[in-house]
Amino acid sequence: MNTSPLRPGFLIPAAILLLAVVAPLLSENRYLHHLMIMACVWGIAATALNLVMGYAGQVNLAHGAFFGIGAYTSGLLMLKLGIGFWIALPLACLTAALFGLLIGMPSLRTKGAYFAIGTLCFNVIVTVIIDRWENLTEGQRGLLGIPPPSAIPLPFGLTVRFDNNMVATYYLFLIMLLLTLFVTRRIVVSLMGKDFRAVKGNEELAASIGINPFRTKLIAFVTSTFFAGLAGGLYASYIGFLSPDISDFHVTFEVLIQVMFGGIGTLAGPIIGATILPVISETLHALAAYRMVAYGVMLIVVIIFLPTGIMGGLKIVWTKCITRK
Repeated sequence: MNTSPLRPGFLIPAAILLLAVVAPLLSENRYLHHLMIMACVWGIAATALNLVMGYAGQVNLAHGAFFGIGAYTSGLLMLKLGIGFWIALPLACLTAALFGLLIGMPSLRTKGAYFAIGTLCFNVIVTVIIDRWENLTEGQRGLLGIPPPSAIPLPFGLTVRFDNNMVATYYLFLIMLLLTLFVTRRIVVSLMGKDFRAVKGNEELAASIGINPFRTKLIAFVTSTFFAGLAGGLYASYIGFLSPDISDFHVTFEVLIQVMFGGIGTLAGPIIGATILPVISETLHALAAYRMVAYGVMLIVVIIFLPTGIMGGLKIVWTKCITRK
């Protein structure tokens, strides 16, 4: 077993972190800053989906709904109740987790395709409710004017402001992403993480050694929805506008592709996918409705030729190089 720190599991995350910290200092291009901010948002969302799907083995096709619930909860609290960002954001996370608990308790008692279909139906229901409940969500008009994060006072009379300050916004979102990764890693390497993998491998065998499969899957699902709500709340505060499309099932599939493209069941994989694919999405923006077709073709290619994603492919190459030595 290779215990050297010079392995993909260490080198790649370290290189990505170093690049993420210094990147805003290397360029003043606001469009580049925008892409980096969105990479943090989608990185949180992809990491959340990877926790329940990559480690617990549950294909949640309602991830976009929980992202939208977090976004709308945060936006509505700030716009209609005047609650500040730093209170609205955790409330958005808790609201998404509460819905995750309410949906997970009945749906996780099913298995396989039934769970996936059930969550997909919930995703459609959430989008319809957001679209039709105009008195609350403004429907197709959308929520406009969602404020950015509140300023943070510092010693000596200094203040960190986030309105029209993309660099400060990026570092805030990067901290949130790193916090998500830290919590996810702590879960994955803990006894609970071992329970996740045991249930993913074989529920009956896991139950025979004292693991409660339903409770384990529910914990993974609710934790995933909590961080999906975090990503949604950050997105709302940055974009400043929400429409029902933000909870649509296409958001679920975009995040799903990011996870599979980067490497499902790995910590760095979803971040890689969330960084690369939004850039490709911007490149394909001119295709409009055909963008999802392009995504579908891309997913098929990845599944056929690189089933373990970019991280899986890098690990295979690294293992071969070490073996030859």
